[in-house]
Amino acid sequence: MEAVIQGIALVLIIEGLAYALAPSLIERMLEAMREMPLDMRRLIGVSAIAAGVTMLWIVQAF
Repeated sequence: MEAVIQGIALVLIIEGLAYALAPSLIERMLEAMREMPLDMRRLIGVSAIAAGVTMLWIVQAF
């Protein structure tokens, strides 16, 4: 359970840094995502999940 809380905390830190350091970049990225088809956004989400699971699997293997 502690690892889950640490993971969520790291995500919040990284997200917060992005919004604090580059708010205009975030706005442009959100506008670009609005123009993407829904299926493309789903594919990006599934790809991010797969990459995260793969990274966790590799880290735990070593």
